[in-house]
Amino acid sequence: MSNSRTLPVLESEAVVPCCPPLTERTLTAAEAERTAAMFKALSDPVRLRLFSAVASAPGGEACVCDISDVGVSQPTVSHHLKKLKEAGLLASERRGTWVYYRVEPSVLAGMGRLLTGPVPA
Repeated sequence: MSNSRTLPVLESEAVVPCCPPLTERTLTAAEAERTAAMFKALSDPVRLRLFSAVASAPGGEACVCDISDVGVSQPTVSHHLKKLKEAGLLASERRGTWVYYRVEPSVLAGMGRLLTGPVPA
């Protein structure tokens, strides 16, 4: 008799970047607010390191226990991860006593689209 069970799939809380490439048209006020919140969250060096650690983690997700060595205390790491999550850059899932973070592929793709545009001749 197996003790395995199927877990439900949870909807992601990550916010997908909304905006077209900056060179396509002028952003609306709402698009600019949303985009600025993402860039503001990434403007802190510790947050950028944490985001990078999660984005580059094998399997596309990282346990907080594996990315906490960024030169600040654990409560500060939690604060920064919370800010990245609030900005829609990270999604998280609690597994037992640990929290695992991931960057949704749509977030990276959206950020890439935002900053790309035609190359001037």
